[in-house]
Amino acid sequence: MKAILSSLAVAGLLTVGAAHAADATALAQKSNCLSCHAVDKKLVGPSYKEVAAKYKGDKGAEAKLIEKVKKGGSGVWGAIPMPPNAGVSDADVKTLVQWVLATK
Repeated sequence: MKAILSSLAVAGLLTVGAAHAADATALAQKSNCLSCHAVDKKLVGPSYKEVAAKYKGDKGAEAKLIEKVKKGGSGVWGAIPMPPNAGVSDADVKTLVQWVLATK
């Protein structure tokens, strides 16, 4: 019985995780992030996998990236600047950054 309940709990978490990823992907599309970024390959900017790998273990990464997404920036990934995204809500930026940092 315990094994069945554990399996159901894991399946539920995987479903929630997949739903969260789908929501974050839709949010990235709506916010025009996917015009310059992709999950697994470099476009204009780095892939989300590259970003996650670069900041893995950096406890301040979330705050740094939230600021970078809101204000824009350049020089970290090359000469092409990332424009500011001031029109994206703070909550949505946080969701997007957390999703990117969780990308494997």
